[in-house]
Amino acid sequence: MPVELLSRDLVHTTDAIALPPTGVEVIARAERRDAYPIVVTRSPEETIERLLHVVGDAKLALITDETVGELYGRLVSAALQKAGVEPEVATIPAGEHHKTLRQAFELLDWLTGTEIGRRDVIVNLGGGVVIDMGGWVASSYMRGVPYVNLPTTLIGQVDAGIGGKLAVNHTVAKNLIGAFSQPRAVISDISFLRTIGTRQLRAGLAESIKKAIIASPAYWRLIDESAGAILAGDDAALEALVHGAGAIKAELIERDPYEADPRRTLGFGHAIAHPVETITGYNELLHGEAVAFGMAVESQLAAARGLLSADRFDQILGLLRRIGLPTTALELPAEIDGERLLRATERIRLIRGGGYRFVLPLDLGETVIADDVTPEELRAALRTCGVDA
Repeated sequence: MPVELLSRDLVHTTDAIALPPTGVEVIARAERRDAYPIVVTRSPEETIERLLHVVGDAKLALITDETVGELYGRLVSAALQKAGVEPEVATIPAGEHHKTLRQAFELLDWLTGTEIGRRDVIVNLGGGVVIDMGGWVASSYMRGVPYVNLPTTLIGQVDAGIGGKLAVNHTVAKNLIGAFSQPRAVISDISFLRTIGTRQLRAGLAESIKKAIIASPAYWRLIDESAGAILAGDDAALEALVHGAGAIKAELIERDPYEADPRRTLGFGHAIAHPVETITGYNELLHGEAVAFGMAVESQLAAARGLLSADRFDQILGLLRRIGLPTTALELPAEIDGERLLRATERIRLIRGGGYRFVLPLDLGETVIADDVTPEELRAALRTCGVDA
């Protein structure tokens, strides 16, 4: 299709599309490739500078939650205003149990009252809840508005902010309603991590350990050697952790950005974590705590099959315990009903249209996707990890 730019406001196009014979099958093709920077910064000033560079002269809508809004919302808004940008701001209640369709609809209704258009940008300032829900709202509004993630939790910076998986929860299953839409950029400011507390740092480390086990012995060594410094909030250690996670996840999602292949190693720990979060109402556990427990269960499955050596099994559980993450049901900050957990796991299996699909570690950087785990195997692994199943 030749295109001629006649003036700033006029574009001349010409087409002469031939018609195929009636009855000949028509094939529609559509391809899209996204690329975006994943940046680690050390101060709000550097973060705003990067953000302004990414969004250019677009108008901004800022989505945050009540907790982050108090800590950093006004700071970010003031810095944008100083640069001549007046953002629209929406603040939602904090907590995973507010990551709902109802709350997402309220955000969509709010956007209809702003001047945000399809070429403008939504900025998600917060943890996984804000990123997941704000991104999905952005992907839905006007059939898709660009968005930028400014994650303020460690789990947001090492995992949730990267990859374009967006969703809200449902009582049936976690992240049941959502979409894929890649961000325009991810800007992770490690200075935001100074206020999140040790429990949140541990939860973020769970997702980092997951990446180390499935994909990177080098990242495992980094975590193993610097876990104490990370939990102490050392800037250099946190920067290395967040930067490494971005590199690993970017590499993994590039291979299958829309999860066409159900055999995904990034799901390590999640086959159990998601049903655990579902049955506990999304408000007692942090996601990383559930993932740590899920990794312990799947490691137990691998060890019971003789796929994971006793030494490596002990190293995996040992690192989780050294960091203070739960590896048994007794260490979880919520009581787990074994039968409810099994029913929730079965429900997710039916939703995904497959068998019990677990990521079983063989060694660091080596896994097998097992579709043939039996209910009896799962019950045995759960019992070993303290669940009465």
